Amino acid sequence: MEDRPFADLFPAPTRERWLGLVEGVLKGADFETRLVSKTADGIRIEPLYDPAEPVAQPMRASGPWRVAQRVDHPEARAANGLALSDLEGGADALTLVFAGAPAARGFGLPLGGVEALDAALSGVMLPLIATRLDAGPEGIAAARLLKALVERRGETFGALDLDLGVDPIGALAAGAGAEPSSEELPGLLAELEASGFTGRLCLADGRPYHEAGASEAAELAAVLATAVAYLRMLEAGGHDLERARDAIGVLLVADADEFLTIAKFRAMRRLWAQVEAACGLAPKPLRLHAETAWRMMTRRDPFVNILRATMAAGSAGLGGADVVTALPYTLALGLPDAFARRVVRNSQIVLIEESNLARVADPAAGAGAFEALTQNLVEAAWDAFQAIEREGGIVASLRQGRIQARIAETRAVRARNVATRREALTGASEFPFLAEKPVAVLDVAAAPRSPSSDGVLPSHRLAEPYEALRDASDAYLARTGRRPALFLANLGTVAVFNARATFAANAFAAGGIEALDNEGFSDPDALAAAFRASGASIACLCSSDAVYATQGVAAAEALRGAGATTIYLAGKPADLMDALRAAGVDAFLHAGCDLLALLGEALGRATEA
Repeated sequence: MEDRPFADLFPAPTRERWLGLVEGVLKGADFETRLVSKTADGIRIEPLYDPAEPVAQPMRASGPWRVAQRVDHPEARAANGLALSDLEGGADALTLVFAGAPAARGFGLPLGGVEALDAALSGVMLPLIATRLDAGPEGIAAARLLKALVERRGETFGALDLDLGVDPIGALAAGAGAEPSSEELPGLLAELEASGFTGRLCLADGRPYHEAGASEAAELAAVLATAVAYLRMLEAGGHDLERARDAIGVLLVADADEFLTIAKFRAMRRLWAQVEAACGLAPKPLRLHAETAWRMMTRRDPFVNILRATMAAGSAGLGGADVVTALPYTLALGLPDAFARRVVRNSQIVLIEESNLARVADPAAGAGAFEALTQNLVEAAWDAFQAIEREGGIVASLRQGRIQARIAETRAVRARNVATRREALTGASEFPFLAEKPVAVLDVAAAPRSPSSDGVLPSHRLAEPYEALRDASDAYLARTGRRPALFLANLGTVAVFNARATFAANAFAAGGIEALDNEGFSDPDALAAAFRASGASIACLCSSDAVYATQGVAAAEALRGAGATTIYLAGKPADLMDALRAAGVDAFLHAGCDLLALLGEALGRATEA
């Protein structure tokens, strides 16, 4: 009887053996097309990686990341109540969002006197929490306002964990500010240090770039170039490199792609260590903030945003973020109420306290996929950073429109992916729910959003084009009492048409078009009679390619004769498409088609009457 580990009884696994098994499953299909994907930067994501040697890098101190909550209600008393509830409920950091900041989304604390800020933070013990200011173009004014509050309370800056968030370059990129003055930041830092300030003055913020559609490497490069610009400003203004380095923090965006988010945050620390080494500084952990992505938020089926934000927050924490601010799931609809804030807060607490995700300082270390993605992002981002430096630095590149042009190219590719559902948006482009109920937000009006001017990075959510179609459908419903409708022209038995009918109903619902379903028809005349009785003006043929071959032409002709203004067909029967077009089929609905364009046309036809 053998007495050895069970695994020793089998041959050692090798990549060659695995590839042989994969070939059997693919049955001649292309390995690259089916199993290898690429990021927006062209980085390959393999289906399988070998173990890797962990790479030492400065990480956050051991222990959980800080859970930050936004303080963004325009009325001080209400803001204070929400903030205290958050802190009592487990948050240990606050992000003070001021009106006029791009991230305020039309809300935010008023940038008034110290009394108003004191009222908003009444009962908040600043020495016990971390605090970040988010004031956009008014960053310097907000920093001085917080200084006045600290002095009013008899506290000292040295006792507080502060990120003052001054980011004139980020405000410039977002079209909310002017070019930074080379003297202003060094002077402000000296002024604050005289009052005992030891925290971070500047924040290199990735949000303007991410919201404009930047790839992971482009966001990293822009943030790194911004941080280096602040480093140069502070040194030129009389601060030694050691203090200048310690006066800078970074904010990256975390989105729902857990692999790339973890790798991006790890890559940021390596990139900053390369800058430190070039400056002759011994690397130390960077103050790394995370905020979940505005770009991924949806107004439709907003409960899915809970899942997105939870995945993003957890990924940022696993990637080494020091402080994570997760956006409440209703923010795209209005100012979140206490329940939405509680949900987003508790999601992080569960990740830390129950799932124990913060127990290990760098859990991705040594994992082949994460080490490869991290290093590939480091290399791509460093190349992009050097390109910005060759253009004269981040401010010069923005002034010349170079960064904007590169991001626009990536944004256009992503827009095509959204339109074709290659990048699916649950609740918007996939699995939409036309009968969803409205969710609660606070009864506070948002300030109007200023349109983006030329040369400025725009801020977009990916779901906006689909939401515009749904809004048009809602307006039609309010005006007529019914949704725009499409008749599902199901041919054959349920077993034959069901898959494509379900696919079609889901696709048209993404544009706010209600599919009128039925149990199917065996002949074109019965199909045409049912269409005429439905009251719809457009139809979609749904069946198998075999049925299309025998009945598709007759069915299309019958529908056209029954008054169908537009006829779609679910599928792409290559050998039949010309004959079907000749019979009256206007467009083919299939995986990979430009769904946004198709839905825009269909909605227009369905609402013509």
